[in-house]
Amino acid sequence: MRNVTTVIRLESASVHREGKAILSDVDLEIKAGERWAILGPNGAGKTTLLDLMSTRLHPTAGSVSILGQSLGLVDVFDLRPLIGVLSARASENIPASETVTDSIITAGWAVSGRYWEDYDDVDLKRCDELLHFMGLTELSSRRIGTLSDGERKKVLLARALFPNPELLLMDEPAAGLDVGARENLLGRLSAVAEDPTAPVQVMITHHVEEIPAGFTHAVLVRDGKILRHGPIDSVITEEYLTEAFDTPLLVSKVFSRFWAFGT
Repeated sequence: MRNVTTVIRLESASVHREGKAILSDVDLEIKAGERWAILGPNGAGKTTLLDLMSTRLHPTAGSVSILGQSLGLVDVFDLRPLIGVLSARASENIPASETVTDSIITAGWAVSGRYWEDYDDVDLKRCDELLHFMGLTELSSRRIGTLSDGERKKVLLARALFPNPELLLMDEPAAGLDVGARENLLGRLSAVAEDPTAPVQVMITHHVEEIPAGFTHAVLVRDGKILRHGPIDSVITEEYLTEAFDTPLLVSKVFSRFWAFGT
């Protein structure tokens, strides 16, 4: 990893579209070794916040620094290979006919769909390690279009990790999965979160039960503004979740996982 203590810094960052504030005066600092969950209701600005972190979007006002480089002063195409992204949008361009192996390894070229890429032994070894970690070894030659949603999400996580990124961004990785597939995926995410050599991780979710064990910090977003942020146990509380989601909630923590219930 680059010799940076602060991996992400937003200072008074705002995003406006057609005269409407999507994010307003966001201040946030994410340091090496931290794992962050971003929570908030629909339309709160979570995905826009992640788009800033992924360099897919520049702020209308304020500043954003990623891996020590300021957006607007750096070629984002030099930064993007250092950032792994797991999202529904990131998978849209992967052809349904692509094999699992090719879907993972082509991340090393930042392309979706194999063309002229020539894999070497290092590529194949890295892919085999990730296939084993994700429990996908037997599916290596399967076509992406034939996989279940749970299997596809694990392939996308392996793809995001393949280039050994310094920052891993995830937009609702467990969305749409049944409880078995969700828990299987969250187990893999927890293992990544608890690995001290893994990249800094930032994950969007609507549900506290989808925060993997091992996450260290959280931020609550509402109406384009940060309500609370900091160590996860000080943010994921009944008082603050009730404020963020505008409904009375009870919160419990069991085996390092959070759960929320309406009252």
